[in-house]
Amino acid sequence: MLVQQLINGLTLGSVYALIALGYTMVYGIIELINFAHGEIYMLGAYIGMITFGLLTAFYVTSPSPVGALLLMMAAAMLYCGACGVTMERVAYRPLRSAPRLSPLISALGVSIFLQNFVMLAQGPRDKGFPHLLAGWGFDAFGGRISAIQIFILGGTVVMMVALELLVHRTKIGKAMRATAQDREMAALVGIDVNSVISVTFLIGSALAAVAGVMVGMYYGLINFFIGYLAGIKAFTAAVLGGIGNIPGAMLGGLLLGLIESLGAGYISSEYKDVFAFAILVLVLIFRPSGLLGADTSKRA
Repeated sequence: MLVQQLINGLTLGSVYALIALGYTMVYGIIELINFAHGEIYMLGAYIGMITFGLLTAFYVTSPSPVGALLLMMAAAMLYCGACGVTMERVAYRPLRSAPRLSPLISALGVSIFLQNFVMLAQGPRDKGFPHLLAGWGFDAFGGRISAIQIFILGGTVVMMVALELLVHRTKIGKAMRATAQDREMAALVGIDVNSVISVTFLIGSALAAVAGVMVGMYYGLINFFIGYLAGIKAFTAAVLGGIGNIPGAMLGGLLLGLIESLGAGYISSEYKDVFAFAILVLVLIFRPSGLLGADTSKRA
């Protein structure tokens, strides 16, 4: 049972980590908690489902289930990346110099808008999501790991490594780090701050879209409300690891998934959400800077 719960926890934590990266990247650069980020994750799941429906409707065949899944993820990343950039341009950029509460209220408004938009467009009922990788897996150390779990874990590792390389080895990554450190000075040395912020929203939204497709395939059901709770938990993961710290978001997501899975397995699955929020409270009380020590007090 322990091995199985560890596998389940790492799988769930990988999803939380992908969503948490969007929170921590945006906060690190413009010091905004983007509470609409969970809805971007929800949109990714719906775009993946719609893409699969279009492939089926037009009799477009893929050489393999993995090929169809990659097409679904690519469409979700493009759509949600565009949504993230648009959201930043319309809802956040005009309020960049406003009091801190204004962009926060704007983020909540965008979240409510996206929830209701999807509810009206797709209906309030749960939608079935295709199980493209169902049917096989293997046993390891007394637990069973399925193909979709392997895909989620492997895909998450690849995207996290790619993000780390992007941030530390590329020109845009250097511009992102400079903007996060001092936005005004970055602008003075010729960095297009607005473009950097837009790219940050695009990357964070694309990662959330991938997480949405993965979760849809993992559970087989999606609805317009899945982004709310996942977004709150991913925010918890970002705080746990250290808000504004990319490795911290990864670590926080994995730890949160493990805590939730082990708590559900050994205590009660009815309290699995309680564990996540209890961790958030404890971290805010005893280590508000997060496990990796991002100094959030200087941002207050």
